[in-house]
Amino acid sequence: MIELGVNIDHVATIRQARQTYEPDPVWGAVEAHLGGADGITVHLREDRRHIQDADVRRLRETTQIKLNLEMAATDEMLGIACTLKPEMAMLVPEGRHEVTTEGGLDVIAQEARLKGIISRLADAGIVTSVFIDAELPQIEAAARIGASVCEIHTGPYAHAFYGKGRDAGAPAVLVELDKIRRAGQLTRQLGMRFNAGHALNYHNVQPIARLPGIRELHIGHAIVSRAIFVGLREAVREMKVLMREAANFPQAHGE
Repeated sequence: MIELGVNIDHVATIRQARQTYEPDPVWGAVEAHLGGADGITVHLREDRRHIQDADVRRLRETTQIKLNLEMAATDEMLGIACTLKPEMAMLVPEGRHEVTTEGGLDVIAQEARLKGIISRLADAGIVTSVFIDAELPQIEAAARIGASVCEIHTGPYAHAFYGKGRDAGAPAVLVELDKIRRAGQLTRQLGMRFNAGHALNYHNVQPIARLPGIRELHIGHAIVSRAIFVGLREAVREMKVLMREAANFPQAHGE
């Protein structure tokens, strides 16, 4: 059954805008859990622009569902992950100039280093994931370094969806969707879990959630944005309903 990991980074973004103590990301994680989230995702960035070290420690102590730590492939972050032992650690590219993660990790360019990091995370009992573009050579490289999960970057699909007037049947949208489908197929053939995320929202999520074999979606900004108006618990519930409806559609129609 498809699962939802809720990224609560932007709860911390609001807090850090005023350099104060509220809203509390840990409280956000509890609300997301009560709304039906299957996991909580946070990105502890090197510049600590939103989530702070203390947030991750408190989340590790209090979260009753899976904790996924997004992290750059650095010695500092490796040490933090191995100490805190989240259920999953996802390696992502990171640049201080970017507003948010802008593309997938180039596994091919740094296979030897990433293989060592993946090995150390696995030795610590942490499920290992890489955030990569829907490129088949990158997926093959992810398998070579020992990753357990490939999270396929859905940003190009989401941007095409928006740019084509939210028309799920537009040729440009279907091209990007097919890239993700083929990436997921290869991911599963190579024995890894097929997850996806980035720029997914309430309008574009269902075609992704309907893809064969997809296990988990990680969604943050859209959910926190809707939470401003309906509350975080309800925003998570609404997203989960959309995902489950889409995931169950093929089986309901005998496809």
